[in-house]
Amino acid sequence: MAFLLLQRVTIGSLEHLIPIGVTILFSVLLIRFAKQSSNLVLKLNLFNGLSVFVSLSVLSFHLYHICFEAYDVKTDLPLYLCSLIALLIPIFSFYRKYWMFEVLVFWIIAGTMQGVITPDIAIGFPSLDYFRYWIVHLGLLSIIFYTVFVFEMKPRFKSVIKSFFALQLYVVFMVIINFLLDANYFYLNQKPKPASLLDYFGEWPYYIMITELIIIPLFLIIYLGFYLSLERKKP
Repeated sequence: MAFLLLQRVTIGSLEHLIPIGVTILFSVLLIRFAKQSSNLVLKLNLFNGLSVFVSLSVLSFHLYHICFEAYDVKTDLPLYLCSLIALLIPIFSFYRKYWMFEVLVFWIIAGTMQGVITPDIAIGFPSLDYFRYWIVHLGLLSIIFYTVFVFEMKPRFKSVIKSFFALQLYVVFMVIINFLLDANYFYLNQKPKPASLLDYFGEWPYYIMITELIIIPLFLIIYLGFYLSLERKKP
């Protein structure tokens, strides 16, 4: 077990694929159960419970490290996009405001999916970081798909623009935080060490520029999936 704890999770390993498979099965069963239920309170409780669970996993992970291990504000704050969303996701689940959905649906599908495909987990199973990482990334995807299929919320074309500009505000906030803390949140100063899609975009600052250029096309591809599904339902 000590050997496993020293290993970074590699793409395509069992530590990578098993959580994805389990979450897909769980999400399909949960969404199917919720859709078949006529009890709105039950649907809301399942949704809120899942959101709180994801948020508490982030909160408890950071509290544990603050209390029992070295905690460095330059690297350990929950300011990376997925961690920050996971921490705040109960606000969305309890209020279910459409403008929140417009932003989150693209952030979660585009950003979290990249984290699922190319995981950045320094310490593998059964570390706390391993479980925290998968609960956050896969949990957020489960939440947003629950919103889409159970509550039938769909983005509009202008949602793409709203989500893009909201992301720019987040980037500006991270630039300020990185400057004040001499940090690298959202990988704005340096690419992540493990393999990622950013490796194909050159060195700093080119990978940031290229990422900015492909965000809207990527969001449009995501929107296209929703648009085509709505078109099929038309008589």
